[in-house]
Amino acid sequence: MKDTASKINSYLTFKLEDEIFGANVSKVLNILEMTKITKVPKAPNYMKGVINLRGAVLPLIDTRIKFDMGETTYTTNTCILVLDIDMGGESVHVGALVDSVQEVIEIDEATIQPPPSIGSKYKSEFIEGMAKVNEEFIMLLNMDLIFSTDELSLLRDSSTEILTEQEEITDQKKVNKRK
Repeated sequence: MKDTASKINSYLTFKLEDEIFGANVSKVLNILEMTKITKVPKAPNYMKGVINLRGAVLPLIDTRIKFDMGETTYTTNTCILVLDIDMGGESVHVGALVDSVQEVIEIDEATIQPPPSIGSKYKSEFIEGMAKVNEEFIMLLNMDLIFSTDELSLLRDSSTEILTEQEEITDQKKVNKRK
């Protein structure tokens, strides 16, 4: 007898403008309140900078800019999703600004509809599908496909560059204290 049970996945829902998006909870490592952002020179416009996450440098992107929705307006609800993105077998951590986090929902894979082939203002390659929950459509994102390999490399390299600069400043301060 064939098993016809479909798989249930959990998604963290969040808002950008008035639209609701979902990210598989397996890709969301943490949700952070807004914190101090360090700008990165010559970074792409969607890269807001980097933040310090428990001593590690985390690149931070403005999801609204990435999705051509304009720049994020900071409110008390604005937060950062810490995402684990697969870059060819390598795990890359990225912070994503969102307008607000909604809730975690369970969605049966069998109810997920394919993204519209026309009329969508978002690139269909990173939309896993659409789900209707409580009379609202939620765009389910494939977090691994939101960034190209080149973009992820740039984000990672920018973070490494900032970390190296911070280490050099710290080392120089130690040398100066010894003098």
